Amino acid sequence: MMFALALRAGLWGFALSLTAAQAIAAAADYEFLPLKVDVKNGNGSELAVRLVHKPSGKPVAGAVLFRTRLDMAPDNMADMTATHEALPSSEPGVYRFKADLTMVGGWAFRVMAKVPGEKDTVQGTVVFQAKD
Repeated sequence: MMFALALRAGLWGFALSLTAAQAIAAAADYEFLPLKVDVKNGNGSELAVRLVHKPSGKPVAGAVLFRTRLDMAPDNMADMTATHEALPSSEPGVYRFKADLTMVGGWAFRVMAKVPGEKDTVQGTVVFQAKD
C-alpha cells in the first residue's frame, strides 16, 4: 500500500515537472529579429522587428507588444533613450515603430509581448545601428 502511494506521488511529481519545463520553455521558443539592422539616424526613423516561433520558423501574428524601450545600451549609454511609437503593419508577424533617434550608434529595442496561446510573456532585445 505504501509503495503504491509513493509511486503515485512520484508520478504526479514527474508530471508536474514536465508541465513546468514546458511552461518555462514556451517563452524561450520565440525570438524578435530585426528586418533591417541599419536604420536612418534622426527623427522619423523606421524600426521593424519580426516575432518568430523558433521551432517552426514561422512569424507570429497577433501578439500584443508592450513595455517597449529604446536606448543606447550597446554603446554604454543606457540612459540615452529615444521616443518611439507603433506603426501599422500589413505583414504577419512584423511589428513596426517610428523612432526619433538622436545619435549615430547602437540602439537596443527592448520589448515584451503576449503571444496568443502562450501563458508566459515573451521578452526580447533587438539591436539597431543608426547611421547618417
